[in-house]
Amino acid sequence: MSWERDPLWAKARLFIEKAIEFQRDDPSFGLWCSFGLEILARAAIANISPVLLAEPDKEHKYLLHAIGRGSNRVARKSIDTARVINLCHELIESFTKENLTVCLALVNRRNEELHTGAAAFAAYPTNLWIAGFYSACESLCASIGETMESLFGEDEAKVAKSALEGDRNDTKQRVLTKISSHKSVFESKPEPERELALAVADKEANGLAYQGYHRVKCPACGGTAIVKGNAFGKEIVSDQNGDIAVRQAVSPNFFACSACQLKLEGYAELEVCGLGGHYTRRTTFTPSEYYGLIEPDDLPYHIEEYLAANMREYDNE
Repeated sequence: MSWERDPLWAKARLFIEKAIEFQRDDPSFGLWCSFGLEILARAAIANISPVLLAEPDKEHKYLLHAIGRGSNRVARKSIDTARVINLCHELIESFTKENLTVCLALVNRRNEELHTGAAAFAAYPTNLWIAGFYSACESLCASIGETMESLFGEDEAKVAKSALEGDRNDTKQRVLTKISSHKSVFESKPEPERELALAVADKEANGLAYQGYHRVKCPACGGTAIVKGNAFGKEIVSDQNGDIAVRQAVSPNFFACSACQLKLEGYAELEVCGLGGHYTRRTTFTPSEYYGLIEPDDLPYHIEEYLAANMREYDNE
């Protein structure tokens, strides 16, 4: 069993090559695509570190295999596919929540196809997942320095890019229509009502800024709205006048404006109106909060709390 990037990448290409041999409406096309996608995801994680693919255990039996120090008496054991895909979402900046959803759906179909009597891919038409599949592959390939051409070949890569372009155009049209609709409704309201809604929205957004949200300008009404997303990458810790400031990049995937009620979900929708850019979330802690320390003055309280919680155990002795 190999957890290295290169052999995993080579196997992913073989599986995708096998998939392309079938017609797009053949269930076997979907099955082999799911095989290739899983191995491609494992290659992407191995590119970060093969250690991440080893099943965690207290004695590090499997992790030792990942660094070439494992025992011949212990077989290797990999983490399951769902965990691999979730790691892709956590560790690869371009791997969006939508990519995660599509990949997990394909993995579930694959499991159903292999482990039950159901014809899982026959009941899952290609048009429902193919654009999402290509998008996930594009993200994973880029993360390991590869291209769609190197995965699919020139001809299939053209088909994939065409499908992605069509999907993005559909998303753009949907979002622009939604913005236009909310803008028209908002502008049709009396001016005093609009001004009040904008003032309330600004106040709410300022309050939510301290709860992990990020303030932005609404593309429909121009008011103060909020976005929220998933943190990724390493935390940057610094001293802030005796307190500890923690900064981490966030990839936005949700937008809401309380003034005109516009809501957008998913990175693709936010990107259409220029709200998809990453932002930095800053959180400040006291040293006690950050390190989980107990203040000396609070020690008697914690001792009493501990004794009360364990009194029954002592009474039974």
